[in-house]
Amino acid sequence: QVQLVESGGGLVQAGGSLRLSCAASGSIFSISHVGWYRQAPGKQRELVAKITRGGNLNYADSVKGRFTISRDNAKRTVYLQMNSLKPEDTAVYYCNLLGIGYEYWGQGTQVTVSS
Repeated sequence: QVQLVESGGGLVQAGGSLRLSCAASGSIFSISHVGWYRQAPGKQRELVAKITRGGNLNYADSVKGRFTISRDNAKRTVYLQMNSLKPEDTAVYYCNLLGIGYEYWGQGTQVTVSS
């Protein structure tokens, strides 16, 4: 069983920055695709950014140029650097680990951006 533990969320003013981290247990991190999703109140969960096991990147249009996803396989950790934050970025952010025959989610970390 894989556990994903997110950290780094919090309250920040518009224009500020936060860095989210997600640490994984187990030995499958390096062969997995990893991503960040978010869910705002009353809305569906949506993809924010993902990075494949080969290093290919994908971002939601709403965060392109502001957010950067990266991974450190040695530390079994994925990061999300969020800059120029906007109030509409307010949501619970979830880490996702995906591979053949498995998918895991973290417990989520709250990000609140005040105007």
